[in-house]
Amino acid sequence: MTASTSSKIAAAFAVLMVLASCSNTIRGMGRDTANAVNATEDAGHKVKRAVQN
Repeated sequence: MTASTSSKIAAAFAVLMVLASCSNTIRGMGRDTANAVNATEDAGHKVKRAVQN
């Protein structure tokens, strides 16, 4: 195996590792966004109940 082939394989492996890391980050951001939406909705419901009482 030549040095050129080895470097291409190493580069492809590095790209795969970066993409795997990004998918975990994106999944975490989706969870954080969902939690923020839920918290905002809960706060809106609390304000609505406070106004009605």
